[in-house]
Amino acid sequence: MSEMKTYAEIEAKTKRRKSIRTTVTYVLLVIWAFLVLFPFYWMILTSVKSYSAYNSEYIPKLYTLNPTLENYREAFTAVPLGKFFLNTLIFTVITTALMLIVSVFAAYAFARLKFPGKDLIFTMFLALMMIPIELVIITNFVTITDWNMRNSFPGLILPSVASVFFIYLLKENFEQIPEELYLAAKVDGTSDLRYLFKVMIPICRPTIITVMILKVIECWNAYVWPRLITDDQAYYLVSNGIQAIRENGFGRENIPAMMAAVVVISVPLIVLFLIFHNKIMEGVSRGGTKGL
Repeated sequence: MSEMKTYAEIEAKTKRRKSIRTTVTYVLLVIWAFLVLFPFYWMILTSVKSYSAYNSEYIPKLYTLNPTLENYREAFTAVPLGKFFLNTLIFTVITTALMLIVSVFAAYAFARLKFPGKDLIFTMFLALMMIPIELVIITNFVTITDWNMRNSFPGLILPSVASVFFIYLLKENFEQIPEELYLAAKVDGTSDLRYLFKVMIPICRPTIITVMILKVIECWNAYVWPRLITDDQAYYLVSNGIQAIRENGFGRENIPAMMAAVVVISVPLIVLFLIFHNKIMEGVSRGGTKGL
C-alpha cells in the first residue's frame, strides 16, 4: 500500500514539474514573441498616426484614436514608389532566376561529376566565404564601373547571381541522394542533364524553394550595393526609395509617411513568408540531415 502511495506521489510530482516546465516555456515564448512583433506593431501604428498627432506626443503612445491613411498617399506621392516597386520586382526576378541556374548547376557539378582538382577547387570556393563583404563590394564596384554598367540593371544584377552559401547548401543536399540512383541512371543511358532535371531537382525541391525564397528576400532588402552603384532614380529599388523620401525633405520630419512606405515595402515579404514558411523549414532541415 505504501509503495503504491509512493508511486502515486512520484507520478504527481513528475506531472507537476512537467506542467511547471511547460508553463515557463510558454511564458518565455510569449515574451519572445512580444519582443519580435512589437517593432512591427509600432511601425504600423506610426504609419496610421497623423503628422500633427505624432509630433504632439512628447511621450509616444501605444495607440491612436484617430487613425488615418493619408501617410500612405504621401508615401507614393513624395517619390515614385510605384516605379521603385517595379525596379525591385525586375531586379529580384532576374537575379533569383540567374542565381538558381548558376547554383543548381555548380552544386550538381561538385556533388556528382568527377574532374581533376574538384576537392581543391571546392575548398578554395568555400574560402571565399572568409573574405569580408566590404572587400567584395569594392572589387565589384571597380569592375562594374570599368565596364560602364553603373545606373543599369546589369550592373545591379551581375554581382548577385552567384552565392557560395547557396551552392554549398545545394551541394550538401544533392549528396544526400544515393549514388546508386546516379549509377543506375547512367547504366540506362540517362544523360547528366536529364538526371539532374528528372531526379535530383524533384527530390531536392524543398531546399531549392528555400534557396529561392531566401534569395528573393535578400534581393528585396538589398540596400548597400544598389545605393552604391546607382545615383539615378530611374534605377532605385524600394529600399533606396525610403532613403529618397528622407533626402527629399520630409523624411526626417514626417516619420508617419516614412513608416507607411516601410509597411508597403514589407507586405510582399511577409505574405511570401507566410505562404512558404513550411517549405523554408523543410528545406533548411533537409540541408542538415543525412539521408533521404
